[in-house]
Amino acid sequence: MSRFPRMFRLQQTFDSPRLENPAAETGLQLQRLNLGRVIQPGQTVAITAGSRGIANIAKITKAIVEHVKSLGGVPFVVPAMGSHGGGTAAGQAEILAGYGITAETMGCDLRASMETVIVDQTPQGIPVHFDKHASQADHVIVAGRVKPHTGFVGDVESGLHKMMLIGLGKHEGAKIYHRAIANYSFMEIITAVAQSVIKKCRVCAGLAIVENAYDETALIEAVPPDQFLARETELLKIANDWLPRLPFDSCDLLIIDQIGKNISGTGLDTNVVGRKFNDHAATSRDRANCRRIFVRGLTEETHGNATGIGLSEFTNQRTIDAVDRKITAINCITGLHPTAAMLPIAYETDAEVITAALQTIGLVEPPAARVMHISDTLHLAECLVSEAYLSELSERSTLSAVSEPLPMAFDDSDNLLPVMPQTLGH
Repeated sequence: MSRFPRMFRLQQTFDSPRLENPAAETGLQLQRLNLGRVIQPGQTVAITAGSRGIANIAKITKAIVEHVKSLGGVPFVVPAMGSHGGGTAAGQAEILAGYGITAETMGCDLRASMETVIVDQTPQGIPVHFDKHASQADHVIVAGRVKPHTGFVGDVESGLHKMMLIGLGKHEGAKIYHRAIANYSFMEIITAVAQSVIKKCRVCAGLAIVENAYDETALIEAVPPDQFLARETELLKIANDWLPRLPFDSCDLLIIDQIGKNISGTGLDTNVVGRKFNDHAATSRDRANCRRIFVRGLTEETHGNATGIGLSEFTNQRTIDAVDRKITAINCITGLHPTAAMLPIAYETDAEVITAALQTIGLVEPPAARVMHISDTLHLAECLVSEAYLSELSERSTLSAVSEPLPMAFDDSDNLLPVMPQTLGH
């Protein structure tokens, strides 16, 4: 369609390490902590499993289970994902099953419940909620990916601390902690609650996971509870350095094939697209500046949770039809981010969406528009960009064109072909 810019395929090269055997590394890291001095034979150990699409998460979780068994402990897995899965135990178990984490595959119980117990109160008067099943365990191992949060900024963002607060706090904890952010800083809340959880809930270890820019396991580290804050602060800096980025810092239109909770807490990672502090405009604190965003679909793993769709200006009708409004509302209200659930302008076909979007980018004529088309905000090693970027390639040794500029590729229904022919996953 001549009214659209021509696109060429682009490859990015990221300098990132990669673990060849995450399961073996998990076992080695846990051995460093000498947990046999803490976990006695016959004692129960709750192991957290979150809702993010973490690479190798089933293998890593299984390795934790096996290590606990080797010590004579009795492990069980608990979903640690706040209000996700529609805020129901069955919904959370279903999310884990989608990642290959079930009682059968793990070789231990999976105890899913939305019930919490209040184990303490912070100095700010905030009740500390904790998963009922985990509260009954003799010990707790907190496992989670360390990475920049999509909304909060601090020395720690997403990681072990967040798993103790939002994950193990379940829906009730997530609600009260997010509400408290209106009165206290994120770091005040996260450190106060974490101190209570570590002290009261018998947390014996953390397993921090950091991924590289290719969505692969790059680093696994077992951390003793008294070092959670110091070490997670350091790991967050590493995670930020390894975060995948858009190939260019600005565009008139960003097209995203799919968003979902397995991709990011906000469906699309605001650290990547540049809307961390304002839903619809870049700020001076953002690295990327996308004038318009078009979301083309939801991942299967998100189960209709379209959190983050409200950060885009445009979508198509099939995406709207796939949204579970109830689940999305629960998640966004719990996170005090109701605008993330607002529905953008929708058209029947992608061609109609792009036509409309390119009418809103100012004086730039559509064929000359700066457009980037990505699979999602986790997979950025290969994407499509418009020929307006060609002149910048010579300045960037990490970028290479692997095709000539060609007209945008649509199917017979006037919908774009995805960046990659298959659904990306782990």
